[in-house]
Amino acid sequence: MTPHADTPQARPTATPAPEGAPETTWFTDARFGMFVHWGLYSLAARHEWVKNRERLTDEQYQVYFDHFEPDRYDPAQWARAAKAAGMRYVVLTAKHHDGFCLWDSALTEYKVTNTPHGRDLVGPFVEACRAEGLKVGLYYSLIDWHHPSFPVDGTHPQRDDEEFKAAHADRDIRGYRRYLHGQVRELLTSFGRIDYLFFDFSYAGGTWWGGKGPDDWDSPKLLETIRELQPHVLVNDRTGLPGDFVTPEQYQPSGPMTENGHPVLWEACQTLNGSWGYDRDNLDHKSADLLIRMLVDGVSKGGNLLLNVGPTGRGALDPRDGAILGEIGRWTELHERSVRGCGPSPYPAPAECRYTQRGDRLYVHLFAWPLRHLHLPGLAGRVRYAQLLNDASEIIPVHIDPDRPAVNTEMGGQPAGTLTLQLPVRRPDTPVPVIELFLDTPADPAGT
Repeated sequence: MTPHADTPQARPTATPAPEGAPETTWFTDARFGMFVHWGLYSLAARHEWVKNRERLTDEQYQVYFDHFEPDRYDPAQWARAAKAAGMRYVVLTAKHHDGFCLWDSALTEYKVTNTPHGRDLVGPFVEACRAEGLKVGLYYSLIDWHHPSFPVDGTHPQRDDEEFKAAHADRDIRGYRRYLHGQVRELLTSFGRIDYLFFDFSYAGGTWWGGKGPDDWDSPKLLETIRELQPHVLVNDRTGLPGDFVTPEQYQPSGPMTENGHPVLWEACQTLNGSWGYDRDNLDHKSADLLIRMLVDGVSKGGNLLLNVGPTGRGALDPRDGAILGEIGRWTELHERSVRGCGPSPYPAPAECRYTQRGDRLYVHLFAWPLRHLHLPGLAGRVRYAQLLNDASEIIPVHIDPDRPAVNTEMGGQPAGTLTLQLPVRRPDTPVPVIELFLDTPADPAGT
């Protein structure tokens, strides 16, 4: 992954796509997916940019290629874990920045079939996802620190090696561009239907010298090829051209993402511990309740959450990752319908709450549990029934005259139009309790 996020550029499709156009309905319905960063760097176990960070040469990095033998690789288990957590699509790093390919590419020898493992890894992954009814996504790095035609730049591990740079000053990006396009063609013709492509990343004129962008990749032709081969596939915004969705990384947008005042499809990609690849000694794991709040927060603003796991060098999910996914799954098992197929609500949510809505059902996610009463502006007279989602137990509305003063044990009135709900003192035993409100009519906060 890149340590930055690109500027929003994509435009959303609010209705089912016409024939031959990218399909977005499944994406906005799913709301939650799994990212899988896995490759040679998983053996180093100290961040997926280890080759860059430690300025490793190809010869030094070769030790991971020579010992890559993931005997515990079980993509069916990955897919089951994702589905149990409430995720509905999975995205695998088919090739990361180090250039190592997880499939039997005909265009390079730097691939998994030449390691001790000796077998393709992408095909079994695709089949496992399909078997669980999950949408299939592939990540492909536009950067390649191994390819002999990729010009050295500020991201390259040998960026400070003057002798190396001088010896390779004649590298021609056109040779790499043909390779890039050829490999994307392989991925879209070798494994059946692919639903989602995540390219990573363009950086022309950015932080690093010698940055590369859409002209270097010939992004217009790349996107044309993709649309020709699999016109339904969703493509992200990191080729340097507008895509089908935008990709804020490692932060939560403060509100719905827009371009020129128009909403865009977006997906926040987030790590469990700040590292995308397996990082053995990293102890900065986010709690399950924080991750659930991040999911809910994103859906309340019209976005998705793509949550990353970094399997070990042997191919197993990190037990710490598995435990967190299990906790998230216990929440989604009871509260899935408050995020699946939902989006923002036009009603203003009170402090420490997030609203999501689907049709006439409004979901109140309580990030903090109030004492006895919850005041919801603008909803008086609009709710026919209220219940806790975890157990379908009724929540009673309290009718209070807006002009009533607060006296001793009597609560004062709230602003006109406020719905007050009476809550139990003890919160449900779940990270984020949810109240399901059944509206009398579709949302119309203006009252027209």
